[in-house]
Amino acid sequence: MLCLGYCSDPNPHFDSQRHAANPSQDHLNKALYICCYLIGTSTYSLVYNGGSGAGLIACTDSDWGSDPTSRLSQTGFYLKLADGLISWTSRAQKTIVYSSTEAEYMALSNCSHQVTWIRSLLGELGYKLKAIPICGDNQGSIFMASNPVTEPRSKHIDIHYHGIRESVAKGNVKLFFIDGAENPADLLTKNLPREKFTKFRAQLGLQFPSGSI
Repeated sequence: MLCLGYCSDPNPHFDSQRHAANPSQDHLNKALYICCYLIGTSTYSLVYNGGSGAGLIACTDSDWGSDPTSRLSQTGFYLKLADGLISWTSRAQKTIVYSSTEAEYMALSNCSHQVTWIRSLLGELGYKLKAIPICGDNQGSIFMASNPVTEPRSKHIDIHYHGIRESVAKGNVKLFFIDGAENPADLLTKNLPREKFTKFRAQLGLQFPSGSI
């Protein structure tokens, strides 16, 4: 679920499948919190501006070792078209990584898979697209993705994640650096202060009633 209403709870997310067999009171409280969120944001809308001329663009981010129990990192990315979200993901990575650069690299790779699929779909509909820009805020991960060489810090990464190198080589995607303080995908990986959260949310194509947070 993409939580686009501001959340003051310091830890609002929980893995419902992991604790479904033996939920605690805390899990029930979190479930009720989500229900309240859904009621409070039912009038929010995604709006696309066809006259903007804005094409496909993706942003990606990760939060290294964010799960205090498993130490798995969190991947977050989204794709925008006509200034509105068309695809987004926020989920735990499947394997433990040893640096923030590796976590960001895996997030870039996951994003590139989705971008490649969207690009292929639009191609079948007759749209000929140039390389889709993917923005990330880690220079090391962008270097790893753009330079298909085996380094000590990357050789243990699952080969599945090296697919982004092929996407870059084929010209399907093009990687760009974005400052972390200006990366809207940050809101898909961690809880943010209200000011930063509302700043990024405004860049996703959302419209909501005046007075809403």
